[in-house]
Amino acid sequence: MLDLRSSEVTVLVGERGVNRTFVFNASHTEPYDGYEAGAFYNAAALKEAVMRCIESVEKTMNERIRKLYIGVPGEFTLVVPREQKAGYSSKRKITARETEALAAGGESPVKGYRFLRATSMIFITADNRRVVSPVGLVSTSLSGLFSYFYATEYFVNAMEKLFEGTRIALSYLPAEYAEAVYLIPEETRDEYCLFLDTGYLSATIGVICGGGVMAQKTAWVGRGQIVARIMQAFGFSYDVSCEVLKRANLYVKTGVKQEFDFRGEVIEYDPAALSEIVKEGLDDFCEAISGFLEECSGRELDYKPLYFTGEGVTEIRGALEHISKRINRICEVLSPDLPYYNRPSMSSRIALVDMAYEDSNSSNGFFGKLFNTFGG
Repeated sequence: MLDLRSSEVTVLVGERGVNRTFVFNASHTEPYDGYEAGAFYNAAALKEAVMRCIESVEKTMNERIRKLYIGVPGEFTLVVPREQKAGYSSKRKITARETEALAAGGESPVKGYRFLRATSMIFITADNRRVVSPVGLVSTSLSGLFSYFYATEYFVNAMEKLFEGTRIALSYLPAEYAEAVYLIPEETRDEYCLFLDTGYLSATIGVICGGGVMAQKTAWVGRGQIVARIMQAFGFSYDVSCEVLKRANLYVKTGVKQEFDFRGEVIEYDPAALSEIVKEGLDDFCEAISGFLEECSGRELDYKPLYFTGEGVTEIRGALEHISKRINRICEVLSPDLPYYNRPSMSSRIALVDMAYEDSNSSNGFFGKLFNTFGG
């Protein structure tokens, strides 16, 4: 599995253990320049980083990688919700065949994008029963709300060019969707819920429902932008600013300056001033969240908590409390329930391994076939 975050790439090889745990055989992470506005900053540097990861993992495994699942970041993902309806001449027992046919009818090409997969959100029977799965029910009609996932042609072409000549078969997974369905319990997703993946340079927010995504948007806000604010305010180098941010505590009110040793140099900073700078950066998150909620206005989202994950802001002390107050909504942090990997920064790679494992073992049914046919 290849996890492409906005500041680093990770290749991870794992397999399912007992009780839905994982056994990870090899892993390697490399930094790279990231992306913006739907394009990578430096495709050549990205290729070098990915190939170093591949070489390291293959060396550890003493085996060649033949197939690789690639997580498609929100920046390169399009989600289109569509409602599909079907009527029957008489009452019939709903099977997987009916749901597969219903989903297949909504798949259509989108210019500039490559189709990845379709997933279901909710189904409604003739007697207005709303269910996550209608299989086994009897009805004269069936309607379903589906999410159709696409990756930009730019992204797919970039990956195909990157792996050209390697003989590695590529499949694609929508990254934030994988995180949402892995981290948020099914019973919570039975209703609409809000999910935010905060990365180093970008954050993707989505409305999750059932096994699909109703709406999704990526904003150019992240931990890196807060680091840039610290550099500008204090005149620190990038590396020093990253270290200073780790020490930020938004609960601090004192103006007493603090010191710490950084590679043999004594760094002094004002914790109260730092707190204000970080809050200004977090306000960019709040604006992005509020703007998205305005676009998705509806009573279904009232009073719903916002689930956070990712490396962007979850590790800044007091950050979620600040955001919660600004957007007037409860914020909760989600992370994998796995020993040694139970940090929000690990969410994407664990979720992608989980989905890759499920897809590699799904050879039957419409969703598995459709997914494999179109390269997802």
